Amino acid sequence: MAAPWNKKTVEDVDVANRRVLVRVDFNVPMDEQGRITDDKRIRASLPTIRYLVDHKARVVLMSHLGRPKGKPDPKYSLKPVAARLQQLLATRVAMLPDCVGDAVEQAVAGLQPGEVALLENLRFHPEEEKNDPAFAARLARLGDVYVDDAFGSAHRAHASTEGVAHHLPAVAGYLMAREISIMGRALAHPDRPFVAILGGAKVSDKIGVIRNLLTKVDRLLIGGGMAYTFLKAQGYGIGDSLLDAEHVDLARELMEDARRRGVRLELPVDVVVAKEFKADSPYQVVPASAIPDGWQGLDIGPETRKRFAEAVRDAGCVVWNGPLGVFEMPAFAEGSRAVARALADSHAVTIIGGGDTAAAVEQFGLADRMTHVSTGGGASLEFLEGRELPGVAILQDRE
Repeated sequence: MAAPWNKKTVEDVDVANRRVLVRVDFNVPMDEQGRITDDKRIRASLPTIRYLVDHKARVVLMSHLGRPKGKPDPKYSLKPVAARLQQLLATRVAMLPDCVGDAVEQAVAGLQPGEVALLENLRFHPEEEKNDPAFAARLARLGDVYVDDAFGSAHRAHASTEGVAHHLPAVAGYLMAREISIMGRALAHPDRPFVAILGGAKVSDKIGVIRNLLTKVDRLLIGGGMAYTFLKAQGYGIGDSLLDAEHVDLARELMEDARRRGVRLELPVDVVVAKEFKADSPYQVVPASAIPDGWQGLDIGPETRKRFAEAVRDAGCVVWNGPLGVFEMPAFAEGSRAVARALADSHAVTIIGGGDTAAAVEQFGLADRMTHVSTGGGASLEFLEGRELPGVAILQDRE
């Protein structure tokens, strides 16, 4: 049986003169004027698109943008994306009026080898998120081959990520292949010591990840809002810090499981606490075991930063998912920054889960010093849980 990450890629199929339907992730942030504020996701798709253009494919791109609630909404049109992509590719990108229908099929039929078209927002149709088989079949009529390069949407079984692959030969684009191969290999055959760093708000969001990682890692470092539920489970007062009250017993169980398995589980020993959840709120550093009433923990403290940095210094592989404090506020960004710097300075394979963690290392100017920064928040989380991603499972395996 092929490894779950060992999928055929765009290089394993003949694309010359064929219509290649490519699922990309162009769900980019925009300002009120409809201007793109960060084109990272568009740039991430360029290697796959350029390969197809260079190999004379007739390229049909499809993506969602925002949450238009299943009907056309000019605010969520992909027109600004087509314009930006055209600049980056330095080749014309035809913006089509819809993603299905006669007019779209005619426009696609008229594409010449090496030409590129972008379909309008998939989520203008409610059938996309419902993975409606008839809608998937209509999308599939636009291609001879299907390429999935949207790892950020791979955990969703939608018409464009899973349904369409029942109708066409389905392979991975370069971005998808890199995501699943780096993370897949890290989980299956990590260089040791293997260290996981988990942050973010709630224990409930990470239960599956913690359970799966405890069977694989040598060390598990826990920070962010979820750490206070673990501190509460140890019997400490946590003031007004974030508490996932339903999961205190579970936190205790997970710590016991770590002990049984010989996994070194580290919690904060000191924290930065503030009176209010505000950037300019008065703050102080206190022991994690003595958070005063009326104060809330918003970052790991200096001693914890040192310990966490020490824990990754000799690591062979580090996976980090979830910031260790409220990194968007300068006073509470130092914990995440110190750990990001320790990863950048280490010799480990460093894998950053998408979403907020990716935004944090980007903010600190350290993203390019990591081995891999994932483009998918929810998808990378489910991958780390060991769950099968529908958009990956459906792709053809390499023999």
